[in-house]
Amino acid sequence: MQSYTIMRRATAEILGTFWLVLGGCGAAVLGAKLNVEGSAGLVRIALAFGLALMTGAFALGSISGAHFNPAVTVGLAVAKRVPKSWVVPYVLAQLVGATLAGGVLYFVARGAPMFDVATGFATNGYGAHSPGGYGAEACFVAEVVMTAMFVLVILAMTRTEETVASKALAPLAIGLCLTLIHLVMIPVTSTSVNPARSTGVALFAGGAALAQLWFFWVAPLAGGLLGAAIYRAVAGREQAPAEVAVTVTEAEIVTREATTTP
Repeated sequence: MQSYTIMRRATAEILGTFWLVLGGCGAAVLGAKLNVEGSAGLVRIALAFGLALMTGAFALGSISGAHFNPAVTVGLAVAKRVPKSWVVPYVLAQLVGATLAGGVLYFVARGAPMFDVATGFATNGYGAHSPGGYGAEACFVAEVVMTAMFVLVILAMTRTEETVASKALAPLAIGLCLTLIHLVMIPVTSTSVNPARSTGVALFAGGAALAQLWFFWVAPLAGGLLGAAIYRAVAGREQAPAEVAVTVTEAEIVTREATTTP
């Protein structure tokens, strides 16, 4: 089993997060130019996020684990699926990937007439900036709960005891989970559950999106911690082989020597 350096893992996180943000937010931003709205637009955007995550996980999961999300990385570190030393490089890589995607999307979107980055850039918001006008308390609870469930599903689908066949299907299940989350959450906050995704577009939109960005760091990170805690309480301590512990996180195979830290 090949063991990748942290630099290679971080590069995979850049590419995967870039693809997730470009695919998901791109469907929202560029689809708006075609006046794709209502239920059809909601389903299309939800599927775009789910498909972007699924394909990215299949392509890059064996290198980095396909976290593509600081809340996932933090949750997996708390659940002891990945070393805590990976958290900072992973999160920085995810921010780089999301920002690059935001830049590409901004460049493409502004090529259309009447483009307004302040109102049409797939940003997250609460209160007056929530698509459905939901207040801060409702948005916070929704983001925490949905992120917690997302991390719980990831941990459950990639647990050590699962068969190779089950682990191979993990990207599909996790991608569908993200699709479901978007179907529920788009009217509430435009769906974050991912601080990097929120940051990548907020940096270009500015204004209220940037002012409220802290919210979409605090809520998803809290949700990631909650999801990890719930999973550990329900599943208990996982058993790993004595010599090499092999776990799969979003289609990743992480090899950890019993006496060393990668």
